[in-house]
Amino acid sequence: MKKTNKTSDRLGTESIGKLLLQQSLPASIGFLVMSVYQLIDVLFVSRYAEGEIAIAAITVVLPITFLISSFGMAVGVGGASVLARALGEGNPQKAQKIFGNQITLTLGFVLFFVAVGYIFQTELLTLFGANEEIMPYAKKYLNILLIGLPFLGWAMMSNNVIRAEGKPKVAMLTMIIPAISNILLDYILIYHLNMGIAGAAIATTAGYILSGGYTLWFFLSGRSELKLLGESLKLNIPIVREITSIGSITLVRQSMFSLLAIVLYSQLDKWGQVEYASLGKSGGSHAIAIYGLIRGFTLFVAFPIIGIMQGLMPIVSYNYGAKNGERVKQSVQLAIKWTTIISLFLLSIIVILPEFLISIFTEDKDLLEHTPRVLQLIFISLPIMGIGFIGGAYFQAMGKPLPALILTLARQGLFMIPLMFIFSHFIGLDGVWVSLPVGEILAGIWSAIWLYMEVNKLQSLKKA
Repeated sequence: MKKTNKTSDRLGTESIGKLLLQQSLPASIGFLVMSVYQLIDVLFVSRYAEGEIAIAAITVVLPITFLISSFGMAVGVGGASVLARALGEGNPQKAQKIFGNQITLTLGFVLFFVAVGYIFQTELLTLFGANEEIMPYAKKYLNILLIGLPFLGWAMMSNNVIRAEGKPKVAMLTMIIPAISNILLDYILIYHLNMGIAGAAIATTAGYILSGGYTLWFFLSGRSELKLLGESLKLNIPIVREITSIGSITLVRQSMFSLLAIVLYSQLDKWGQVEYASLGKSGGSHAIAIYGLIRGFTLFVAFPIIGIMQGLMPIVSYNYGAKNGERVKQSVQLAIKWTTIISLFLLSIIVILPEFLISIFTEDKDLLEHTPRVLQLIFISLPIMGIGFIGGAYFQAMGKPLPALILTLARQGLFMIPLMFIFSHFIGLDGVWVSLPVGEILAGIWSAIWLYMEVNKLQSLKKA
């Protein structure tokens, strides 16, 4: 079948450097803005609302909401890999069927688990580390966020589809629009109306709804190569199997993140009570609040790495579908080079200015005293973290779920979680902190070795 001259065709023709920049920059900006508005949530509740306890409550709730919405991301990533390869093969009919199945799967999964979240909220919050002090604030935050999660799930799915079409600027707007609204509403609801953590939840939920609404408008407006067609919504078993085989990697990754959060917050609560017993407050909540601040920085610092990873995936998928192994190899090598250089630069800022960075977001003297050292420690692994991300993204984009699954499971399950129990047994709370960068480094090394071996096999991939 002869290919038509569509936006997606550029993925197989433009120079790798220009293409990776075009794909990665909007994705990076989008994730940067998303990271900023999460940090803004922390800033407003820390400075103008309930303070440390609100930070801890948000920290506990976010893994639950991301786990639910990650079904949309999983369907989006899995479908986008299959969809981009279909476009690379010149098969738009298959791409349309894939998109329709993505819609049905996303809405079905997310709506079901939102209902589960409402019914079992106390059990979920307890599982994810909410102690008696944190629980009332966490419930207030979660109940409001659940309203917006179907919109977030749809937006996450749509974002990956839009990038697979070769429209990264549109995908960027799906993240920028809700981020800007979130920041403005945080300012109004928390600073002016004194709504505290409930105001933060309303602002975030409004952002989710706007993001979902924008992507829906994009597909309805005729700006997409794909359409919202009723006949394509009917599930096709081979397509569903192909989507889920790849998308399950993203779901497992998010599930492993949630499992890590369960173990991490439990260990922080346990050892934090020992370490910070002299503070006259719940040492466990204090330790979780420290991680809440650092987690916000993790998203902020990782934005260029995640952007490059997201930008790389449609390039790899398309050119693999077009049987152009040399372009696949060049794109992976360039992505690794860029992530390494950027990571070293960001790490230098964290090492030099940790106290200043933390002081932007909180005035709490105990958080200012204890967080900077932990921030430096956790980010030691930053330069190698990008290789781990790219390894998983590469195998997903190539349609090889098993190695991507193994790498995903290994990061938390094989390295971080076991190390957390071992190190904390010997050195207490510091052992919990140390386990995170050490696990990241080990996972990155393993990913680099596997990625090197696989990329060298691409020379056998030739155009027909």
